[in-house]
Amino acid sequence: MESKRIAAEKAVELVKDGMKVGLGTGSTAYWAIQAIGRRVKEEGLNIQAVATSVQSEQLANELGIPMMPFADVDVLDLTIDGADEVDPALHLIKGGGGALLREKIVAAASKQLIIIVDESKDVKQLGKFPLPVEIVPFAFELTVKKLRKLGCEPKLRKNGEELYVTDNGNYIADCEFGAIADPEALHDDLNRIPGVVDNGLFIHMASLVIVGSADGSIRSITKE
Repeated sequence: MESKRIAAEKAVELVKDGMKVGLGTGSTAYWAIQAIGRRVKEEGLNIQAVATSVQSEQLANELGIPMMPFADVDVLDLTIDGADEVDPALHLIKGGGGALLREKIVAAASKQLIIIVDESKDVKQLGKFPLPVEIVPFAFELTVKKLRKLGCEPKLRKNGEELYVTDNGNYIADCEFGAIADPEALHDDLNRIPGVVDNGLFIHMASLVIVGSADGSIRSITKE
């Protein structure tokens, strides 16, 4: 947790007065929202924010971060979020927290997507972490069969005994592909399946990755 916290606090240094900011979801983004909340309270940081999940929005409200409706969003100055994996090309796997669709919508509206991770998420090749794919409930069994034909073993995510339901009312299939040789091609193949809403591959979206290590050091990786 310490490595996530230091990476998050480094990222939050980039938030400036007057910015419109996207707030990510998950255990790493939690620390970024906490740090932004402190700056709002202690420094009077003047921003407007949108959140990528109900959970993150509730936390932001508790911390007094000014929130704006999505109807007022044209472009966000930056979004700070976590990732489940990041490769040397800054391609990402996201969605372990169940918010991949909202995270992708917010990321696509952002001038900068800043990703904060601990060193375990910095990998040579994507695919060890199962790829989350958000699918609609209607005929989900058929969609899962089509996912399997792409060479993975999909498992519907559970919440206890029930199927996990996203904030959008959809299901998530966690797909074991193994090493992903061509993330861009796989992204497109997945999204061509009717019933797939979107998938957790974030291609050419991250502009900066901040990696926190257990020894307290921080490393920044930028797009070439």
